[in-house]
Amino acid sequence: MSATILQTALATIETEVNAIQGLATFINEPFEKIIQAIHQSTGRLVISGIGKSAIVAQKIVATLNSTGTPALFMHAADAIHGDLGMITPDDIVLVISKSGESPEIKVLVPLIKNFGNTLIGMVGNVASFLAKNADWVLNTTVAKEACPNNLAPTSSTTAQMVMGDVLAVCLMQLNGFNNRDFARFHPGGNLGKRLYMTVEDITSNNEKPAVLLDSPLKKVIVEITEKRLGVTAVINEVGDLLGIITDGDLRRMLEKTNDISAICASDILTPNPITIDPQALAVDALNVLKQHDISQLVVTQNNQYAGILHLHDLIREGIV
Repeated sequence: MSATILQTALATIETEVNAIQGLATFINEPFEKIIQAIHQSTGRLVISGIGKSAIVAQKIVATLNSTGTPALFMHAADAIHGDLGMITPDDIVLVISKSGESPEIKVLVPLIKNFGNTLIGMVGNVASFLAKNADWVLNTTVAKEACPNNLAPTSSTTAQMVMGDVLAVCLMQLNGFNNRDFARFHPGGNLGKRLYMTVEDITSNNEKPAVLLDSPLKKVIVEITEKRLGVTAVINEVGDLLGIITDGDLRRMLEKTNDISAICASDILTPNPITIDPQALAVDALNVLKQHDISQLVVTQNNQYAGILHLHDLIREGIV
C-alpha cells in the first residue's frame, strides 16, 4: 500500500511538472503583445471563470493587485445576472476555461464582445469557442490531468495558476514594481514590517541609556542595569556619541582589576562603536547585527546619540 501511495504521489508531481514545462512553448510573440496590451491599458484587468477556473481567477486577481496591476474578479455565472456592470470601457477582460466550451462561457463571451472590450482567453483548447472568439489567446493546454481518470482539474489548473504568475511577474517588471511598492500594498504582518519598518519605528519608545565620559563605575552599572539593554552609550554634554560600554565590558574589566574605586566610563568604553541611522530599515539593522555578531546597535544621526536597537527588539517585532 505504501509503495503504491508513493508511486502515485511521484507520478502526480511528474505529470504536473511536465504540464508547467510545456507552457514554455506558448511564450511567444502573441504572448508578448498580450503583456504589452495589459501594461498599456488605462483600465483594469477583469478576470472571469467558472468552476475551478474561477478559483484560479481569484488567486490571479489577488496576485496582480498586490504587485501593482489593478485587477477585478467576475464570476462567469454572476456576470450574466448583473455583474457585467463592473466592466468599464477601458478594461481588458481575461476569461479562464480549460475547455473553452462551458455553457456560461458561451453566454458570457458574446456579451463582452458587444461591450467592445478586449477579450483574452486563457484556454486549454485552442479550437474552442472561447479561443476562436477571443482577441488574444493564452494557451494553457496540458497533455493530461494528473487525475488517474484524466478528469479532475489538476494539471490544467496548475498550468493556469503558473500562467497567471507569469503575467504578474512580467507586468511587475514593466511597471518597475520594487520593494518599496510592495511594502505599500503589504503593510500588515511580518512581511510588511520587514519592508517598511525603520529603526526609529522600533526604538522611539525604548530607553536610551547614556553616561558622561567622567561618570563613575557605579553610575555606569546602574545605567546598564536600569535600562535593561545590556549597554550604555557614552556621550559628551551636547549628546555626541563617544563610545559604548556593554555588560561584557564590565565583566572583562572586573576579571582584570581588583581596585575599581577610581574607574570611570572613559577607562572602559569602546570607541567608534557600530552605529545605524534611525531611518534605516529594521531588516537592514538585522543584517548588520548578524554581520558583526553583536546584539546591540547604537542609533545615531549626525553623530548625535539617538538610542539603542537590541536584537530582542527585532525578535519582538517579528523581523527575525
